[in-house]
Amino acid sequence: MMMTEQIALGHHEKWDGSGYPLSLKEWAIPMAARIMAIADVFDALTHARPYKEAWPVEDVIAELNRLRGKHFDPTVVEAMMRVLEEHDVGELT
Repeated sequence: MMMTEQIALGHHEKWDGSGYPLSLKEWAIPMAARIMAIADVFDALTHARPYKEAWPVEDVIAELNRLRGKHFDPTVVEAMMRVLEEHDVGELT
């Protein structure tokens, strides 16, 4: 399966197996999809939508950490936190 297919099919899977469409769990979720899952949520929460305001970055970071090991691969959350620490998060939103 091509990486784009892995991402499209797997980015709504959750680390604990409660996602969709295949209820994949942990390492069965392709790495590209695990990375896209956290990037997608970060983007969705930090940007305003017609139906919601943007969240403050600090609140998004707290939410990603809260969902570590449930929604997201803990190692991907750790990597995301390192990226956010190394960069001015204001530039990322």
